[in-house]
Amino acid sequence: MAETKRARPLSPHIQIYRPQLTSTTSILTRITGNGLIVGTMLVVWWLLAAALSPEAFETADWVLTSWFGDLVLTLSVWALWYHYLAGLRHLYWDTGNGLEIETAEKLGWACIIGSVVLTILTIIVI
Repeated sequence: MAETKRARPLSPHIQIYRPQLTSTTSILTRITGNGLIVGTMLVVWWLLAAALSPEAFETADWVLTSWFGDLVLTLSVWALWYHYLAGLRHLYWDTGNGLEIETAEKLGWACIIGSVVLTILTIIVI
């Protein structure tokens, strides 16, 4: 007997899937990890320009101290704190603890709120 196959959406389908905090924070961890490369490249360029010539340093310093440089460096500080806290959360999960949905969501909020607070404190101190 031949079975007829119906074209059904793959699970979870985009139309019915509601993003959860744990999936969002997981994606954000990957984004911040990759985003840190941009800030690192900007600082490395600044350091290399300082070693090359006064003209090169002046250009790099102008970019680094512009609104764009301030934005990239501020977001890099936030990404660094977020990525660090998310890493600690994953280390905690690796011990088999905090895997309950309620606890995992609390840890997700702790990463988000903690990274913002630590970023503000870093900006104030530095």
